[in-house]
Amino acid sequence: MLPNTGRLAGCTVFITGASRGIGKAIALKAAKDGANIVIAAKTAQPHPKLLGTIYTAAEEIEAVGGKALPCIVDVRDEQQISAAVEKAIKKFGGIDILVNNASAISLTNTLDTPTKRLDLMMNVNTRGTYLASKACIPYLKKSKVAHILNISPPLNLNPVWFKQHCAIHTAAMDMLGGPGIESQCRKVDIIADAAYSIFQKPKSFTGNFVIDENILKEEGIENFDVYAIKPGHPLQPDFFLDEYPEAVSKKVESTGAVPEFKEEKLQLQPKPRSGAVEETFRIVKDSLSDDVVKATQAIYLFELSGEDGGTWFLDLKSKGGNVGYGEPSDQADVVMSMTTDDFVKMFSGKLKPTMAFMSGKLKIKGNMALAIKLEKLMNQMNARL
Repeated sequence: MLPNTGRLAGCTVFITGASRGIGKAIALKAAKDGANIVIAAKTAQPHPKLLGTIYTAAEEIEAVGGKALPCIVDVRDEQQISAAVEKAIKKFGGIDILVNNASAISLTNTLDTPTKRLDLMMNVNTRGTYLASKACIPYLKKSKVAHILNISPPLNLNPVWFKQHCAIHTAAMDMLGGPGIESQCRKVDIIADAAYSIFQKPKSFTGNFVIDENILKEEGIENFDVYAIKPGHPLQPDFFLDEYPEAVSKKVESTGAVPEFKEEKLQLQPKPRSGAVEETFRIVKDSLSDDVVKATQAIYLFELSGEDGGTWFLDLKSKGGNVGYGEPSDQADVVMSMTTDDFVKMFSGKLKPTMAFMSGKLKIKGNMALAIKLEKLMNQMNARL
């Protein structure tokens, strides 16, 4: 990793969404130089599912040599942003760097995305970035090292990335990847080190789109295994980088999915084994219990194309649960459409739901949270299929 040179000592870095994840990683990297960190995030009280608060982040920042100012900030609220900026100016005397890191996501297509969820994404991702930038720019103009760093997936206008989803973010790996997906990912440290490199660039660097690995290679980094969760393990390919389509295609295919930009060449699906779908549902049925039903509380409908296909259902609401061919007695909460072969591969663990969904092999309508619950059941059955 890049050495700590102390170049950010005394600089004030205002970071939205800095209580955990990438935002906190960037904060800690800068704090090791002796930087002042404004933690502008919503979590003030411990969350049942998400680790960290603005106060625990502040403790970590100060433990590595930085100064911290935790501020409760919902980036949708202009007054909260303005108040945090005023506190930063009062405590630290200025702002040198703004990191727009806070974001919201919904892995759904247009018809399945509630307007309320769309409003959340637009207000956090777009409006929040605008409001934070607007509030900080007057002070950034006075800084000798001023930077605004916007954290986002790579900007790629290839139409394929707009086909399946309203918004995509690396948090999809946690939401849909399931157990084991972390071994195919890199640590947040790579973003922190890339951000640190950008902070050291002159003001004239403005307007650049930067890929973390590329800028670190320019810094002389050659061994990227230090950033791997599991060094030596094949990495999940980035969904938004297709500057080398054939290479990316091979990476995606190696994980069991078909890349969308090769869709026309790979439309033919291999035929499933005879009766494989029926056998899969038999094993699913044998795995059902009252505990599984109680923990899930959802009805799933599978629209399967190809040999041995048709409409199947998995009822995890009725006592004891049930599976069968045809429509369920009650309305389905989630509808999944895919080929029979991919269905069998997915339930047997040979095809990750993440890759199937992101590449368009799996289409989901309905409640995404309940779709994620089903994945947990799949993982329990992998060894039997």
